[in-house]
Amino acid sequence: MNLQLKSKVLNLKSEIKITGSKSETNRLLLLKALYPNIVIENTSNSDDSEVMNAALTNITNTVDVHHAGTAMRFLTAYFASQENKTVTLTGSSRMKERPIKILVEALNQLGAKIEYLENDGFPPIKIKGKKLTLSKVSLQANVSSQYISALLLIAPSLQNGLELELIGEITSISYINMTLNLLQEIGVETSFIGNIIVVKPKTQNPKPKTIIVESDWSSASYYYSIIALSKEGTQIELSSFKENSLQGDAILATIYQQMGVETHFEKGKITLIKNSKPINQNIKIDLNNAPDIAQTIAVTAFGLGIGCQLTGLHTLKIKETDRLEALKKELSKLGAAISVTNESLRIEPSKSINSNQNIATYNDHRMAMAFAPLALKTNINIENAEVVSKSYPDFWNDLIKLGFEISEI
Repeated sequence: MNLQLKSKVLNLKSEIKITGSKSETNRLLLLKALYPNIVIENTSNSDDSEVMNAALTNITNTVDVHHAGTAMRFLTAYFASQENKTVTLTGSSRMKERPIKILVEALNQLGAKIEYLENDGFPPIKIKGKKLTLSKVSLQANVSSQYISALLLIAPSLQNGLELELIGEITSISYINMTLNLLQEIGVETSFIGNIIVVKPKTQNPKPKTIIVESDWSSASYYYSIIALSKEGTQIELSSFKENSLQGDAILATIYQQMGVETHFEKGKITLIKNSKPINQNIKIDLNNAPDIAQTIAVTAFGLGIGCQLTGLHTLKIKETDRLEALKKELSKLGAAISVTNESLRIEPSKSINSNQNIATYNDHRMAMAFAPLALKTNINIENAEVVSKSYPDFWNDLIKLGFEISEI
């Protein structure tokens, strides 16, 4: 499905409800599989969370996670710890290009039995579940925090818990802290001192507990972009969000101050308002702890005609696509002067945007949603727009509620 978005002035005031965080939901689904007394409310309706939930209730010997990278990492650890269960984990062609060797080696250090079925270091993998009695492991920490979270999530179910040593610079530490906070919320004892994380065993099911998932800050990023590109006074109310969020992407509230967006917290909601303050003409941000919002920020900066330097982006090379190269190619179509390295991007200030360009999405939900706000500046076409279902199935309908004019082409 290809969509055309036409340049249009938005409604001055709008309200949108965003479903639960995909990151929190997927962590809690795994914890619920280990501890059935947990009740989860406001779960994400994303494809990734649907895949995760289906896999955890799977009764066959093959699990296909499609494009869901989080599910691949978390389920690898989960099935490795399930005694007497043999599972083959596979996914899309892109998933088979996304590395998993670091996690597999760490699990094997704990006594797991995992083998590669095609290419060394990549899915598909065959997992023979075992009782994991070893409790100490070291892990390179500078590739993906999902490897670390995968180990931490199964740690309390292990006989002796886990002591995890992180080697090198830690990437996306906010996601590790999210995992530890959720563990603590169900009564698991943890510590994170220096480069050592300790998770104590919890062999008994905790008391019945209901956990309400906060709405997804990554999804909120597109509304920050929309407000930044809108006229003064435009506002959007989003629910349900917390000022003391576990999600690293909540840093959006601070970052977008530089681009004229105010965030007001009240009664579990946030209101985004475009103010009249001068915007920063050359933003410089290290996104090591929140790389998933890089695409949105880059596109916003281009739409505003300001300079932009983003660093800490090395994990974007192994996402649904090589997001740095994808950004370079698609923004260049629109007239951007953009350069990228293996871990950074730079956009020069610009005065115009090429109209009616077809934006390729590379099976990447964030490419589709990050570029959509540019329709406030010029007509734009989004190819394979259905990819948004991976994290935010209601995205296009919600844009129409704001006043966007969208048609299928």
